[in-house]
Amino acid sequence: MVNRVAQRRPGVGATAVSFAALLFGLNASSVKVILSTGISTEQLVLFRTVFTAVLAGITLLITNRKAFKMELKEIPLFVFYGIFGIGLMQWTYSNAVNLLPISVALLIEYTAIALVPIVGIFLFKERVLPRLWLGIALVLGGLAVVSNIWNSNLDPIGVLWAVGAAICVTIYFITGEHTQRNRDAMSTLFYSFLVAAIFWGIINLINPAPAVDINEVFSLCGNLGSFSWPFWAGLLWIGIMGSFVPMLLDYIALGNLSATAVGVIATAETVFATVFAWAWLGEDMSTLEIFGGLIVITGIVLAETSRKRT
Repeated sequence: MVNRVAQRRPGVGATAVSFAALLFGLNASSVKVILSTGISTEQLVLFRTVFTAVLAGITLLITNRKAFKMELKEIPLFVFYGIFGIGLMQWTYSNAVNLLPISVALLIEYTAIALVPIVGIFLFKERVLPRLWLGIALVLGGLAVVSNIWNSNLDPIGVLWAVGAAICVTIYFITGEHTQRNRDAMSTLFYSFLVAAIFWGIINLINPAPAVDINEVFSLCGNLGSFSWPFWAGLLWIGIMGSFVPMLLDYIALGNLSATAVGVIATAETVFATVFAWAWLGEDMSTLEIFGGLIVITGIVLAETSRKRT
């Protein structure tokens, strides 16, 4: 295998993660709408992981069959990454956006970016700048404002799902950076989603969900409520533009930038998601909540850029 660190192209990475953030921002509203039809989060995640793994596998067959080769030492990392960084991350994320306002769910989820340097201190003995702790304080304070903690009507179960998503996203960024060191983006996408698909396939065999009628027509809800789509079209949209394309872009970014840089740029997803949720679903944020959100993002950037590079 080729060491890809020396071949990094920061401009490509920044562009890739920016477009990924845009698509993931739109995906949050898409997931919330399709979950309103009654499909379970487990079914949706199984579809997304299987669909993405199949597309990535077909692409590799056509373009780079040699990339299927995997060394034994890579297997434990990909099993861990596929289950926790992909499978459980998508599951907790889907439950969070289903139960909470999208902007709040993503702000809580993206506290993961502030967790990355903390994990680096304990696991990799990384040194950090003092602004890490200021950043964390801003994140916690901003979240208190966004959640209106003194008079909150947020679903506590939804908050727990969002916290779970934050933990899984932390694993996603840290482990994702390591998997990209000796492997291309497409094969990383294939193997990580293959593991996640197998994991959710086993879960579905143990606890099968009711069958879904893919020809059923559903409303797009909110300001697009006068429009309807067949269920299969919604699944294809989420599979391609909400999973395969943005995940591939994220992997391309992680192959060209550090997890720190990718994480900071990826916080733009919270802004995109809030705009789409407002324009599409009519979800509003008060002036105070917007202010709190800006504090959170500022804290995330301070915390994530506190990692010293040696």
